[in-house]
Amino acid sequence: MSLLQVRDFPADIYEHISLIARKERRTIAQQTIVLLEKGLGLSESGRERRRRLIAKCSARTIAPSAKEVDAAALVREDRSR
Repeated sequence: MSLLQVRDFPADIYEHISLIARKERRTIAQQTIVLLEKGLGLSESGRERRRRLIAKCSARTIAPSAKEVDAAALVREDRSR
């Protein structure tokens, strides 16, 4: 991953990012990336993200051998240990 270093960064902006990061339970680096993505128009909405993930999951194929697995038998086997 690339490294970005900013010199002479304004203290008030840093404090604001730090405050938002704490509220969102992110690191300052993570929060900065989120803010840059939003500012550059690179972030997608929650709805778009869910649609993309659902489409990705729907496109996955299940191996025939996985369909033959008996879940109840696996649970019984695990409980007997």
